[in-house]
Amino acid sequence: MRAICFYFQVHQPFRYRRYRFFDIGNDHYYYDDFANESILRKVADRCYLPANKLMLELVKKHKGKFKIAYSISGLALEQFDLYTPEVLDSFRALAETGHVEFLSETYSHSLVALKNKELFIRQIQEHDALIEKHFGQKPTVFRNTELVYSDQIGQTIADLGFKAMLTEGAKHILGWKSPNYLYVNAINPRLKVLMRNFKLSDDIAFRFSNQGWNEYPLTADKYVRWINAKKENEIFNLFMDYETFGEHQGAETGIFKFLEALPDEVIKSGKLQFATPSEIAENFQPVSAVNVPHTISWADEERDLTAWLGNQLQNEAFDKLYDLSERMQKVTDPDLVKDFNFLQASDHFYYMCTKFFSDGEVHKYFNPYETPYEAFINYMNILNDFSLRLDKVAPTGEINKEIKALKKVIEEKDKKLSKYEAELKALQSKTKPTPVKKAGKK
Repeated sequence: MRAICFYFQVHQPFRYRRYRFFDIGNDHYYYDDFANESILRKVADRCYLPANKLMLELVKKHKGKFKIAYSISGLALEQFDLYTPEVLDSFRALAETGHVEFLSETYSHSLVALKNKELFIRQIQEHDALIEKHFGQKPTVFRNTELVYSDQIGQTIADLGFKAMLTEGAKHILGWKSPNYLYVNAINPRLKVLMRNFKLSDDIAFRFSNQGWNEYPLTADKYVRWINAKKENEIFNLFMDYETFGEHQGAETGIFKFLEALPDEVIKSGKLQFATPSEIAENFQPVSAVNVPHTISWADEERDLTAWLGNQLQNEAFDKLYDLSERMQKVTDPDLVKDFNFLQASDHFYYMCTKFFSDGEVHKYFNPYETPYEAFINYMNILNDFSLRLDKVAPTGEINKEIKALKKVIEEKDKKLSKYEAELKALQSKTKPTPVKKAGKK
């Protein structure tokens, strides 16, 4: 039987206060506590609490036939703990049903996979420890920040023992192929790859309340008819932000009624079932490898990294942040570690985006700053203060001394190796037997 895989992303960054140039070196507290608490409270009341309540009712009503998956960033879990513990309780109630899967991701909802493999792995481990602590599950499926994926990233995830990874079903990657099948990583075929059906996902996430859309209004029975019409396809990966329900699409749009009716229509059709990502990986056969030599994401029309690393501002901030990662390995101070983790959230680079064409409205909606330049200046002021604090714990000079010492050791070893190789060649030439000349015919 064919399957629908419902996955929801849950993330909230720690937002920064307006941090001025004159604050550098004088004030080391960066966070807008009022904005963080009030925004989370609003989203919890409009989305997380009512959506979780409905999801729990649907799972219980359909006795395990309705299944879903979540990826909750470490930063979101920290904020739930601080401001809305009842949201955390409602996710725990979903976990206890046994029909809800929690996926792995990076603790900071970061793009660290593009910069530092060791730090990438550490963030995954930190995140998964939180998932086990709160929900009693050890994730077996990985979802990278913003569905960022490449063959190399997939290989790293396979080496860590994950059975599957989620990414975008980008047209320029799939070509004539369909995202509605299971694929494998091109380097390590042990890793299954689930690819998002962006059209069916965006019909709910972006177009649902658009009265100018030629398919408006979208109903559950119409949506299931669309899926059933694709008779040859096997899986339908519907991946979206959880804030779709109640926040991006307000309750007044009928989004909750649509969600409530959907499982009934799917089950009634008799041709479809719901499955979690790990069940998809276990129960379906891959059709081929998917080749992704260059990194993709689920953002914008281009499905690339330009939403976060598409201009000089973003790249400068990104590079300067990860230039500190080597020195951060020596740091044990919890405040510095926390601030470094929060600085890595991809949202901060998203705020600096200068794309105002095909996806400008989307970028504007999520941006708390008036301009990308304001976002850049605020971030860099905070990063400069953080660097000053780091200098006191792990001075640049000490790091340079260690690097020089290591280089010296390596150079000395190279000299010794060259010497030994020369001696070995000399010995081999001395012990080489003299060839015997064969007697010629008379």
